[in-house]
Amino acid sequence: MTSRWPVRRPTELAAIAAAGRSERRLPPVPAILADLITANRLGDRHGVNLCAHLVARVVTQGVEDAARHA
Repeated sequence: MTSRWPVRRPTELAAIAAAGRSERRLPPVPAILADLITANRLGDRHGVNLCAHLVARVVTQGVEDAARHA
């Protein structure tokens, strides 16, 4: 048995690139806003930030889709 050292592992950048290559459905805005309100009530600033960025991504995608079909 031959062993190779060091064992190659995917880096964070490779994982992000792989995730970016596959299309994922985004959740509906009302569901994201409900999560945003929950995170805000719990004082979860990171959760609020994530939800706010996700809403912006959903809205931006909607604008891009509308522009393609116009």
